[in-house]
Amino acid sequence: MICFPNAKINLGLNIVSKRPDGYHNIETIFYPVPVRDALEIVKADTFSFTQSGILVDAPVEKNLVVKALDLLKSRYEIPELEVHLLKAIPFGAGLGGGSADAAFMLKLLNDYCELHIPEDNLEELAAFIGADCPFFIRNTPVFASGTGNIFEPIALSLADYHLCLVKPDIAVSTPEAYSMVTPATPSISLKEIARKPVEEWKSLMINDFETSVFPKHPEIAKIKERLYEKGAVYASMSGSGSSVFGLFKEATGLKEEFPGCFVWEGALR
Repeated sequence: MICFPNAKINLGLNIVSKRPDGYHNIETIFYPVPVRDALEIVKADTFSFTQSGILVDAPVEKNLVVKALDLLKSRYEIPELEVHLLKAIPFGAGLGGGSADAAFMLKLLNDYCELHIPEDNLEELAAFIGADCPFFIRNTPVFASGTGNIFEPIALSLADYHLCLVKPDIAVSTPEAYSMVTPATPSISLKEIARKPVEEWKSLMINDFETSVFPKHPEIAKIKERLYEKGAVYASMSGSGSSVFGLFKEATGLKEEFPGCFVWEGALR
């Protein structure tokens, strides 16, 4: 059985306050995008895990797909499986690729083993793996608050837009990005901004991480500038980076504009 875990982008991100536990309360909008990995499971005599595509330099037991499998094995009867992950979503990009793989593994096992776990319970299980994982269970646009783990469905469609997603060969340290941002309650809620025409987002919607990441990595700031120069109606860094996306009214064809970068272009749904 095979599935195709997809990425997400952050439409704006406000760092609201620092929590007593050292984490931060945020506000953001998660939106699913059709940049996909492939994940396959096959019944086997003994467990095996293989990975192709983009190299993930981590031990098998630390891969979030394997963590998702182990989590369900601790609660349900799961047969021995061959697991293969084809990695196409860049990691360290603010796209939630690893979280998507884990969440889709939970859903895949739920279907394959006929466990009949309700979505609410799958979300609870996904939360044990990572903060972004529960989003990918329902995989629909949400307004996220708390540490990014409290979801509120939001009526938002970008089906009329084309996405150009650019990931430079740059790693951004999330803890460092947080350390250089001063938390503050936004003057306008992202939920209110999202109800306005996308053409107005440029002057209203922000990603607080850009204030700390752009000075340290000006190449990322230049990508955002270039997307606007090429006609994006809205552009932003996703999460804490390093990927940047632009929303366009027409198909883009901008791969040649960003040599040395991962570039994905296509229509949104």
